[in-house]
Amino acid sequence: MKVIDLSKAQDIGASSMLLEIGPFRILVDSGLHPKKEGKDAVPNFSLIKAHTLDYIILTHCHLDHLGSLPLVFRKQKQAKILTSIPSMTLAPRMLRNSYQVMLRQKEDGNIAEYPLYTRMDINEVERALIAMPYGEVRSFEKMGDKIEITFYSSGHIPGAAGCLLEYKHRKIFLTGDVLFEEQCTLPGAQFPEGPFDTLIMETTRGNTPRNSENTRTTEINRLIEMINHTIDRNGSCLIPVFALGRMQEIMGVLHAAKLAGKLRECAIFCSGLGMDLVDYFEDIAKKTGMIHFRKRMVRQLKIRALKKEIYPGEDLQEKGIYLLSSGMLVERTPSYLVASALINHHHNSICFVGYCDPDTPGGILQNTVQEGEFIFKALNYVCKVRATVEKFDLTGHAERDELLNFAIKASPRAIVVTHGEAKAREWFMKALDASIQSVKVINPVPEKECLV
Repeated sequence: MKVIDLSKAQDIGASSMLLEIGPFRILVDSGLHPKKEGKDAVPNFSLIKAHTLDYIILTHCHLDHLGSLPLVFRKQKQAKILTSIPSMTLAPRMLRNSYQVMLRQKEDGNIAEYPLYTRMDINEVERALIAMPYGEVRSFEKMGDKIEITFYSSGHIPGAAGCLLEYKHRKIFLTGDVLFEEQCTLPGAQFPEGPFDTLIMETTRGNTPRNSENTRTTEINRLIEMINHTIDRNGSCLIPVFALGRMQEIMGVLHAAKLAGKLRECAIFCSGLGMDLVDYFEDIAKKTGMIHFRKRMVRQLKIRALKKEIYPGEDLQEKGIYLLSSGMLVERTPSYLVASALINHHHNSICFVGYCDPDTPGGILQNTVQEGEFIFKALNYVCKVRATVEKFDLTGHAERDELLNFAIKASPRAIVVTHGEAKAREWFMKALDASIQSVKVINPVPEKECLV
């Protein structure tokens, strides 16, 4: 098997990997890098000759896996796009939002390359999507050869999937982004046990050990305590979240806490794409039963729309919980603006519940000491960090020891590490080498072909 990581760097960015298995050419994901702009954010699709892909596997609908799909599909119209049933619903909506964001960025940032694709491109992708029910083996043929592909639920977010590829006597398993723990809104991953010949696995949390005393339950309890403490001192609590998955999960957490009488009575504000996706989650839950989510939770929480009269340094008059995207406080997002209003006031708090790239505003803020200076570059605003800034381990990615144990049980001949920062991959490479006898661990060089 040949593997080419089409990402331009070893990080968590524009996820895309080309696999050549016998006569089959398969692209796994087609993302956009969240920290880059224009064509710099796109994988190196020049390494794929036009009209040569047989299949495109979409593991899930976060934009770092989905966002450039219309771009690559322009020159690969013959390819079948395989994805899970929930992702059939979510992918077009996420791409249309990405298109709208690029239009705004073109205007605000004078980025001539935007938008990278058109509404027509998105419509063509939508028509090409083929549903892959979890656990159902599908056979595909080419030149007299056969490959079998099976999708499995990987937790993480609704529709996320790991994929088993079976060619002749070889089994190749791709984890995609995975979470083994059960969430409020979603069961944990339900993967086959193996053994596999080759395992291609994400490494997001390789450099993030979890405190052995912390569990998902204890972290939820800590979050609710922090919210209550903030409300008691007449402050507001900002919870930055990804619009797809994290926002709806935290809605579920808040709803459960309110039903149990553990959450202080307070206003809750949300906005944008995450609120729109509530209707999509309701539809998926009703049609498939794959997620535990109902729109009535939003009504029972009395969630209100975010008002636009928010200015840097001016504390919010309406106190409460602000559950807003983006999860990394990316510039020109609702969470970025609200953070600029809250951060200079002691009675407020900012609670991070997922992974933050260290180079994003969210990552930088987490590493800024109390009374240290923080710069909101896009707002031309500098202030002191006086609000409480806290991290809660409620990420949608598997804890590193869980992934390591899964790899050990799978007993593969070869393991390809991907989708992680350099230090995260390094931890996994050392741990795998020490734990599995005679395993071949491969850390692909971006844009370079390697044999597995």
